Amino acid sequence: MNRKELEPDSSPQAAFGARLRSLREARGWKQEELGAQMGYSSTHVSAVETGRKMPTLRFARSADIALGLVGVLDTFERDWREIRHGALLEGFPEYVGHEGRAAEIRLYEVGVIPGLLQTPEYATVLAESAVKRGAITQDQANERVSLVAERQAALVRTSPPLVFVVLDESCIRRPIGEPAVMQAQLDRLVAFAELPNTVLQIAPFDLGERRPFNLPVTVLTLADRSLMSYAESSQRGHLERESTAVLPLLTAYHQLQAEACSQAASVATIRELRRDTP
Repeated sequence: MNRKELEPDSSPQAAFGARLRSLREARGWKQEELGAQMGYSSTHVSAVETGRKMPTLRFARSADIALGLVGVLDTFERDWREIRHGALLEGFPEYVGHEGRAAEIRLYEVGVIPGLLQTPEYATVLAESAVKRGAITQDQANERVSLVAERQAALVRTSPPLVFVVLDESCIRRPIGEPAVMQAQLDRLVAFAELPNTVLQIAPFDLGERRPFNLPVTVLTLADRSLMSYAESSQRGHLERESTAVLPLLTAYHQLQAEACSQAASVATIRELRRDTP
């Protein structure tokens, strides 16, 4: 029997395949047996193990179920997201996985509209700007734009999450792209506010020192009611799971909501700005 030797250090995709083979063999399973449990052919399993075929999200989740990795930190889904989103900040692919399953999402953003609310055109302008600066490649820019659509699909899934968004006033006042891009983005914000599972508020400039956050922050409430926060520096993203660290952020977020404009007043501000946009 021919057996291809694997080189897990050659790429994340190769590491995925080598790990899959290692865990399969540790259980004494043949490729046919693992494939049967996952709903894939032995040929497909072999192609992923040897790096000839890129794993999909469905494949990664099926492997986690078959190999008993659901609920642990080091899952094949996490490995897949690192392969798929290698151009993104460290920590962000893992966050996206949790975001897609969260029961409640609380966002505070400064300067730009957050990804969950961006139009494709707005996201494209930001990504193309990063290409022009030499920060990312064109392929990486395309990946960022496609990820926006992937994340937004979670908002319309069965049993969608409750999404609370507070935008610093700078998010809606800072022009991005041509006027038509900004007009469509403001329209998107109004449409978002009209969804039954969302709340949108603007934190006005005159909030001043009463604003509890100086940087963007996200707090997730998971299905088991546990909390998780996510924040970014210029180099990496950081997930925090310790309740002692996340609870103060949740308290501060509630304080921010109390100080921010109501949704009705926020939508009125956005509509007025939309009318004034040339």
